[in-house]
Amino acid sequence: MAAPPPSPLLRLERVGKGFGSGPPAIADISLELREGEFLALLGPSGCGKTTLLRLIAGLTQPSTGRIAWAEGAGGAAPGYVFQDPTLMPWATVADNVWLPLRLQGQRRAQAAGAVAEALALVGLSDVADAYPRALSGGMRMRAAIARALVTRPRLVLMDEPFAALDEITRFRLNRELLEIRARTGATVIFVTHSVFESVYLADRIAVMTPQPGRIDRLIAIDAPTPRPEGFRNSERYAACCREVSAALRQAMAVEA
Repeated sequence: MAAPPPSPLLRLERVGKGFGSGPPAIADISLELREGEFLALLGPSGCGKTTLLRLIAGLTQPSTGRIAWAEGAGGAAPGYVFQDPTLMPWATVADNVWLPLRLQGQRRAQAAGAVAEALALVGLSDVADAYPRALSGGMRMRAAIARALVTRPRLVLMDEPFAALDEITRFRLNRELLEIRARTGATVIFVTHSVFESVYLADRIAVMTPQPGRIDRLIAIDAPTPRPEGFRNSERYAACCREVSAALRQAMAVEA
């Protein structure tokens, strides 16, 4: 007997967002996000990927349409990982990770267990007392991911977190992110410009058009997660990359 499909975590229903008198940043976006899914948002600069993340995070409100959360899921804030780690330079790694819990009113001692667990999850237990200036770029991003996970959110929003890293570090963090996701069961929405990264990471890829951003196509990546060793060298991976590249070229040719 087949397993039932995952429950929807949230639905976007014809969501649009405009700013002032200019053209809208996004328009008419409808999407269902499934519990436990890894969804990549792929598109050119300026297509509204970050705007869409901010709407889902509740940092701004839609101009049109609505975002409907599953019962019991709308009250908890998503974890958010930015392109820049945005760590406080005067605070230790542990205190940076403590910040979301501190804002919830938890004292350092009260939050210590959750902070230690988040640091262990990203492999930073040994540098808990270090300051961000002592860390490599990859380690700083791991600290930012730990900070996003410390509240154990059901949804994690990631806005091109690995774009500024070298290719070797980026590949390693891609692999580690899938392992973290498998261990936590979190649902992830991941913004990227990279076809190759989106195919490696995602269960589904939402290919977006230029401004106003719309979802032109949703592509499912039929491969197990975490991805098996050698997946990047497989014919299946190459075929998916070709399919997604073609879809992105088509989306970029769409007239507003």
